[in-house]
Amino acid sequence: MDRIVHTADAIEWLNSQTPLEGCSLVGSLPDISEFPGYSLEKWSEWFTATAKLILIKTPPEGVSFFFQSDIKQDGYWVDKSFLVQKAAQDLGRKMLFHKIVCRYPAGTITMGRPSYSHVLAFTEIVKPDFGKWTADVLPDTGEKTWVRGMGLDVSMMIAQFVKDQTQTRTIVNPFCGQGSMLAAANFHGLSAVGIERSSKRAEAARSLKISPDGKSFLGL
Repeated sequence: MDRIVHTADAIEWLNSQTPLEGCSLVGSLPDISEFPGYSLEKWSEWFTATAKLILIKTPPEGVSFFFQSDIKQDGYWVDKSFLVQKAAQDLGRKMLFHKIVCRYPAGTITMGRPSYSHVLAFTEIVKPDFGKWTADVLPDTGEKTWVRGMGLDVSMMIAQFVKDQTQTRTIVNPFCGQGSMLAAANFHGLSAVGIERSSKRAEAARSLKISPDGKSFLGL
């Protein structure tokens, strides 16, 4: 199992690739707070176009995963799962699952962001094996490398799904951050490719590992 982390712009890197044969892709796209000067409309267009790019670069035998947390803009919720589903629908992709991950215990009142995140999966041809299914609601994201990270439990669930339910053996993670998804892929015996524009985060993503019991990160 290999791990390669490219210090590059994820969109430019994806645009330079043909569909990534033998790969499944995992995206967690940045929200409007990381785009100073963008209107909500312009960011929504960028978000949808980038989701489509990830879906297009996923080969038929692979699965496209998205981990997204909604945001509040001018007092109103912006549902990122809707934007991802719209992109998938436009391309004719089929939804394998839409899971909810609790960021805080059920019943907790939060103001800026909801107390949950979305995990969605789409494919062209992969058929789900319901004998290997996992819960639709995850009680926790698991340990995070940073406050907006995917979390260990989410990353491990996705890696396990790729291993058990697809023929792909490499996970490609644009916007990989500090490498939670890459470490989970390697833990499950899968190769991993990350793309991260920040050289500091890319360096962390190259070395992050998971403890032998699968319960915590090593090298934070």
